[in-house]
Amino acid sequence: MTKLVLVRHGESQWNLENRFTGWVDVPLSAKGLEEAKSSGEKLKGYTFDRGFTSVLQRAIRTLDIILDITGQKDLPIQQNQALNERHYGDLQGLNKAETAKKYGDAQVKIWRRSFDVQPPNGESLKDTLARVLPYWESTIYPHVLKGERLIIVAHGNSLRSLVMHLDNLTREQVIELNIPTGVPLVYEFDPQGKPISHSYL
Repeated sequence: MTKLVLVRHGESQWNLENRFTGWVDVPLSAKGLEEAKSSGEKLKGYTFDRGFTSVLQRAIRTLDIILDITGQKDLPIQQNQALNERHYGDLQGLNKAETAKKYGDAQVKIWRRSFDVQPPNGESLKDTLARVLPYWESTIYPHVLKGERLIIVAHGNSLRSLVMHLDNLTREQVIELNIPTGVPLVYEFDPQGKPISHSYL
């Protein structure tokens, strides 16, 4: 049975500092390194045919740690900015709590969680889906149809957009979707490439 493992990178330094990160290329925090190791431990016994990450170091490093622990350092990996976190525009680098004081909790929640409202000069989840989905369909999904075992290490919002597609979530349902850092989410597909189950390890 075809398996696809999705992993949100471990906590980054700016996650720790409660900042909007987006495309800023910040490293993993100490906790993030431990979360990546924990993810690798949970995936011992899994064998992959190929892996995919964004071009940001927090995702790349998380996958490196997972593959080191699972003994698959030679796995073919493709990096593509289509899997990057959503671009938070003018909010990037700002503290989330301070931003909420300035603009109000409700406005910040809309920027962070809504489907189609963009933060100033940034991307909405709809925009993120518009780059993730073509990459999924052209580059990743054909390997699902071949029955390969895949791992994608990416970001909260790029993975939310992919899960929205896989689970046929509405724009209202996706508002409440949160993908934790460093916890593998395993999908199984039938021979026709239809998702039939998913669960966290």
